Amino acid sequence: MSLDSVRAFFSQHAPDIDIIVTEASSATVNEAAAAHNALPEQIAKTLGVWLKNEIVLIVMSGTARLDNRKFKDRFSEKPRMVDAAEITARTSHPVGGVCPFGLAEPLKIYADESLKRFDLVIPAAGATNAALKISPDRLASLVNAEWIDLAKQEI
Repeated sequence: MSLDSVRAFFSQHAPDIDIIVTEASSATVNEAAAAHNALPEQIAKTLGVWLKNEIVLIVMSGTARLDNRKFKDRFSEKPRMVDAAEITARTSHPVGGVCPFGLAEPLKIYADESLKRFDLVIPAAGATNAALKISPDRLASLVNAEWIDLAKQEI
């Protein structure tokens, strides 16, 4: 379902965006950067985090790390990552292909400010060898993401 659900999402909401399927894996940030001839920072990784008793998705720059202090200050709890089986069940996407598009069920989505420094970012598209190129603002708009600052400051 995964890649198909992402294709269906874009067919309905943004038919001008092409999904890029590569021979090479793009399951990790570095693999995705190599497969799409991009900087690792331009890869838009999607993290699944427990917030209270629900799962939320956080889309952030590929090299950004979640700042536990910022998360706790914002949500009054520590971030707890969702395990691989649960994230696949909730999104329909395998680890390495998780994205905020074409989800199996509605989830709250946050877009981290770390994405805003790029004209285009490259999120996965529901498979470990599928991605797309999109502006951060359009990504956030398409999935009704709330902009948030949760990344550690890069040194």
